[in-house]
Amino acid sequence: MTQPGYKQFCPVAMAAEVLCTRWTVVLLRELMAGSTRFNDLRRGVPKMSPTLLSQRLKELEASGIIERRELPSEKGIFEYHMTESGKELRPVIEAMGAWGQKWIEARVSLKNLDPSLLMWDMRRNLDPSPLPRRRTVIQFQYPELPISKRSYWLVVEPQGDIDLCSSDPGFDVDLYVSTDLRTMTAIWMGLTTVSKESDKIAFTGAHDIASQMQTWLGLSPFATLQNRVSDGVG
Repeated sequence: MTQPGYKQFCPVAMAAEVLCTRWTVVLLRELMAGSTRFNDLRRGVPKMSPTLLSQRLKELEASGIIERRELPSEKGIFEYHMTESGKELRPVIEAMGAWGQKWIEARVSLKNLDPSLLMWDMRRNLDPSPLPRRRTVIQFQYPELPISKRSYWLVVEPQGDIDLCSSDPGFDVDLYVSTDLRTMTAIWMGLTTVSKESDKIAFTGAHDIASQMQTWLGLSPFATLQNRVSDGVG
């Protein structure tokens, strides 16, 4: 059922009719982060139902914010890309993220823990340059979680491609990282650092990779903003 509009000529009201439906801003964040295919978008918004995701994509396309393109090499496979109108929303989304990073208390943020989303974002922002020039496999383990959500593998290929697996990919693991989800999320958000949380992280395997974790680890794009370690995230 279509929601009634604000019925105001004000540009803020008209923009809100398009952008302020549930999940829309989060979906735009995911598109701006580089996800273009339906399944990748689902991994970036794992709590959004496929039906609602499809609906929101159609609405954004109808509003001229995104466009759907069929891949010439793959018949029936589509990607979603921002139009010029959509690209102009980037500073709006970034400003919302910056505001949230600065003003939303860390303890509130860290109530919303999601291992799948965390690992997907880490995979997307990981910097492979400090890693060995060969396939490198890093397994993250969150012992407090159910078995089905406990282990994730980051597979970094020599050419820089990075894959995230939630089941064993069958490769030798170079480094095991075991910690709790809250600590890893706080590190990724820039609320603390690997060295400050060393007593909560257990490394097994390649010492050189472990020692550079803060360098290759994918951090939130807002992690360089105000550091809120003092908010008591530990």
